Amino acid sequence: QVQLVESGGGLVQAGGSLTLSCVASGRDFTNRGMGWFRQAPGKEREFVAAIGYTGRSTRYEERVRGRFTILKDNAKNTVYLQMNSLKPEDTAVYLCAADRSQFRQAGGPSTDFGYWGQGTQVTVSS
Repeated sequence: QVQLVESGGGLVQAGGSLTLSCVASGRDFTNRGMGWFRQAPGKEREFVAAIGYTGRSTRYEERVRGRFTILKDNAKNTVYLQMNSLKPEDTAVYLCAADRSQFRQAGGPSTDFGYWGQGTQVTVSS
């Protein structure tokens, strides 16, 4: 079983930066890929970024590539999402997720992920 707790959200002006953190409980964090998703009001949940279990493979949604960076610290059981050059359209609840399987490279579809956090709100003002 994996439990996930996100933090780091907040209100930021357009062009600013935020770093989200997700701390995982459980013994097998080092064996699982991780991901970040987001959901804006009235919209479907969408993929943002993913990282493989070793931390070496990553995938990004096209609109965030070059602005966001996903990092995995196995020693701290933590995955981060560094967000730069934020835009108002990045406003959403950001959710951390853990791969339902172990020893996989960076996933993508939400169906790859079996464990979810509660989310942290990110609001970008124009």
